[in-house]
Amino acid sequence: MGPPMREKKHSLRAAALAQRSLLSRSESLARSRLIQARVLQFPPYLLSRSVAVYNPIQNEVETVEIRDHALVTGKNVFFPRFGLKDSLELIKIGSATEFSQGRFGILEPTGERRLAGRDQEELVVFVPGVAFDLRGNRLGRGKGWYDRLIERELGEATLVALAYDFQIVDEVPAEEWDQRVHYVITERSVVDCRSMPVQSSQVS
Repeated sequence: MGPPMREKKHSLRAAALAQRSLLSRSESLARSRLIQARVLQFPPYLLSRSVAVYNPIQNEVETVEIRDHALVTGKNVFFPRFGLKDSLELIKIGSATEFSQGRFGILEPTGERRLAGRDQEELVVFVPGVAFDLRGNRLGRGKGWYDRLIERELGEATLVALAYDFQIVDEVPAEEWDQRVHYVITERSVVDCRSMPVQSSQVS
């Protein structure tokens, strides 16, 4: 990554995190409820056999209603856990109690059943992020955890970002290894990024 690209990402990340940190807990929960309500009416989610969800930190969109609905309706439910060399792996849970405090203060699943090939069919993965654009470009925390996970294991999955409306920006600087999401769901809309022109700011 060249210095100009790094600086663009850094400044956008800092601004987006600062704006997100201004949300009160009650406002974050209220907006998250609206976003999750959209998810529970979202056809790709309803038709999925397996879903991967994240445990939020630092005012990220909440996911508890998605998790509980997926468990009750019999879907295979996976959550990320840090493995070797800072890699993320997806671990299946059977209930809302199968978590313990992990690295970075994030709740992680305690089970051992990892995502397998058979789980790839009709799999929807909900991903967090700091900023997104309408073409599905995603700005994460800057460590590339989800980019590597998606590239390594989730090539057939439907990738769905959960975001507050203000996290959608005109353009997210993207490089060739950055993984785009297929949809962004906010409290106001469901954006189908696949229908947008891909003339993105990708740099090789």
